[in-house]
Amino acid sequence: MTKFFSYIAYGFIKLLSYLPLPVLYIFSDIIFFIVYHVVGYRKQVVHANLKNAFPEKSDKEIRKIGKEFFSHFCDSFIETIKLWTISEKEIKKRCKFLQPDFFNQYKESGKSVMAILGHYGNWEWMTSFPAWKDVNLLPIYKPLHNKVFDKLYIQLRERFGAKTLPKDDTLRTMLRYRSEKEFTVTVFLGDQTPNRNSIHYWTKFLNQDTPILQGTERIAKKLDQAVVFCSMQKVKRGYYEVDFIPLFDNPKEAKDNEITEKHTRVLEEIIQKNPAYWLWSHKRWKHKKDS
Repeated sequence: MTKFFSYIAYGFIKLLSYLPLPVLYIFSDIIFFIVYHVVGYRKQVVHANLKNAFPEKSDKEIRKIGKEFFSHFCDSFIETIKLWTISEKEIKKRCKFLQPDFFNQYKESGKSVMAILGHYGNWEWMTSFPAWKDVNLLPIYKPLHNKVFDKLYIQLRERFGAKTLPKDDTLRTMLRYRSEKEFTVTVFLGDQTPNRNSIHYWTKFLNQDTPILQGTERIAKKLDQAVVFCSMQKVKRGYYEVDFIPLFDNPKEAKDNEITEKHTRVLEEIIQKNPAYWLWSHKRWKHKKDS
């Protein structure tokens, strides 16, 4: 995509974001029809991932979950666009944090926090937490090659006061905040697929051998930051609730791989309860243990 067409798309998306969500969901329904029924985008990947994760389920059940996933996937895309212009009042109505004062205990003790979440629900709306509580929220992200869309995503994620943190600057930035005695909540996606050269740990996740990144655990122990899990549940279309689950207040006391296993098991349990809201189109199992 040339820079010119990138700017055209950028402007179109910005204009689209001004439409109310009920109207945008009509667009979502149209996109769903095209993606699911016409193009069949990654339907085989989604079906295979679901079948491997839930071998006890029938093909009918798998197809039902897959269809629900694609519908939610299209809604998430539209909701992310809306994040650009949605008001603080509306985002607080639609994305409710059940414990907005949760991090007070850590701030008072002088211990910063590492918050782990998965590609579940609408993880982009998690960046609205500073609308509830004044806190240095640092969501880690991988910069896009397309500079126009990279700028777009930064603007979306910083809409309510979050400060995006490029992946390669993670440790350096966290060390800087610690030296300045600034309380931070750094947000890690715990279900990213490692590069082949970064695979050092395997576990069972959703019934399959799965490589897990250990950077979260290593940084938590190195900086002695508390580890919590962000659990997002979809209440209904366009409405979410987020709760915080404490995992380790003193990570240095955890055994090797204990932190990695814990946040993996918590995410797995959430997915098993309501599987349609996880990112099944992601090629999470492209690396095989025996290879």
